[in-house]
Amino acid sequence: MKEFFYNWAGLNVWLFHAINDVRGSLIDRVMQLGTLLSDHNLFAVYLSIFACVILWHLTHRPRQTDLPVAANMQRWLTALAIFSIAYAAEGFLIPLLKHSLDFPRPPLALLPESLHVIGKVELHHSLPSGHANFAMTLAASLWPLLQRKGHVALVIFVLWAGLSRISLGVHFPADVVAGYLLGLIIVLITQLLLQTMLRYKNPPV
Repeated sequence: MKEFFYNWAGLNVWLFHAINDVRGSLIDRVMQLGTLLSDHNLFAVYLSIFACVILWHLTHRPRQTDLPVAANMQRWLTALAIFSIAYAAEGFLIPLLKHSLDFPRPPLALLPESLHVIGKVELHHSLPSGHANFAMTLAASLWPLLQRKGHVALVIFVLWAGLSRISLGVHFPADVVAGYLLGLIIVLITQLLLQTMLRYKNPPV
């Protein structure tokens, strides 16, 4: 399994070097910021921002009728619930997968002189990338609420998070892709379950 995920006919390692070899003090700082913003430990911060946005919509949105306000609040609260439930599920699944698979990180799998590592050197439990997973979970939860400009910002955020993990030398592209897929799948499943529950609780008249 490890060879399958880390081979890609050599593309996985080639992509890693193509990204990791691009160096510069400004690039390093930008990538460190991308990693910081996609840290799952910021869950409470993003949750607080979510809550403030909901409060702002509730108190500042022009009220022509009560129905549009209620519908809008349900959309935001549903997204908040999806984000929270998905985060909780991934908090259980990510460590389980990391320790069960125990894939090597770049400093262990590659020659030390062939890569650049910024920050703490880690050797094990590489797949999936927790940062990429958290970025995708946040973006996928917000996606239904935003328009085109918001979607562009979310895509940039998700790509930035994933690239930062490769640039800093702590993950392979395969780890990032696995994190993305896991986050997206869990959000979609959570969304489906919540929508089914809401339809069951509030059947159409």
